[in-house]
Amino acid sequence: MTLSVDAPENYRAGFVSLVGRPNAGKSTLTNALVGQKVAITSSKPQTTRHTIRGIVHRPDFQLILVDTPGIHRPRTLLGERLNDLVEATLAEMDAVGLCIPADEKIGPGDRYIVEQLAGLNRTPIIAFVTKTDKAGPAALTEQLLAVQRLGEELLPNTIGDGGFADIVPVSAVKDHQVDVVAEVLSQHLPASPPLYPDGELTDEPDHVLVAELIREAALEDVRDELPHSVAVVVEDMQAREDRPEDRPLVDIWAQIYVERDSQKGIIIGKKGARLRAIGAQARTNIERLLGTPVFLDLRVKVAKEWQRDPKQLNRLGF
Repeated sequence: MTLSVDAPENYRAGFVSLVGRPNAGKSTLTNALVGQKVAITSSKPQTTRHTIRGIVHRPDFQLILVDTPGIHRPRTLLGERLNDLVEATLAEMDAVGLCIPADEKIGPGDRYIVEQLAGLNRTPIIAFVTKTDKAGPAALTEQLLAVQRLGEELLPNTIGDGGFADIVPVSAVKDHQVDVVAEVLSQHLPASPPLYPDGELTDEPDHVLVAELIREAALEDVRDELPHSVAVVVEDMQAREDRPEDRPLVDIWAQIYVERDSQKGIIIGKKGARLRAIGAQARTNIERLLGTPVFLDLRVKVAKEWQRDPKQLNRLGF
């Protein structure tokens, strides 16, 4: 896909995927680069379940970021499908950005991911040491050296002399070196006119983004025993008829699915308090996304063991 628009000489455009183990800061970095929330974030691991494209516009390049689920050793059919989604996505990228937190030692999960990336042949792999605001100078220096050694050990046949194409420390929360990340990624893009219109920030349909914002709200502030058994489906979303032009309203009906009755109780809360809090938080973010007031109707249903059931996974969009 290309647009027939005038672009500066030497303009570049292409696709980059951000990968890493769960909760490595991929979605937060995506949102910081785009300048708007297009990928949900959570303190819980494995938050991302869809590949959300965020589009970064600069005068001399356009960067299409593909945020993927965290690569992990799958324990359920859902986990297997998420890993398959990552593999298929990476095969089409111009470059890959690997996120490794500055405040956590490199572990088996990081090594597992780099071993998977080693099969990408000559695709540039850039390491981003994220969450630098959580590490002091000495710890950050130690982590940067550890990341360098990791690349040299496990990526011997990539571009140049092996190892990562670049290593960049960044704090998306503090907006430190986010522009450097964009510039470094742009250097690995092919010459191309813009692939998306100026001002477009994502190509995900609104109902997908709305469902993700609801799920983000549902995952916050719940007890640790609630696993990632939450899925959200937007059943219907439409502008309410007969509203004056200066007072539009969008009606949204959505279902929150969990796997067990006990999880349903956690989501709903005492006398519905937790569900009302989820609705209030989600409504605020949805209104910011759509630019209009919304009426949000949330219901909670049990779909037993849906993460392991092929039919239920298909019905829930996985």
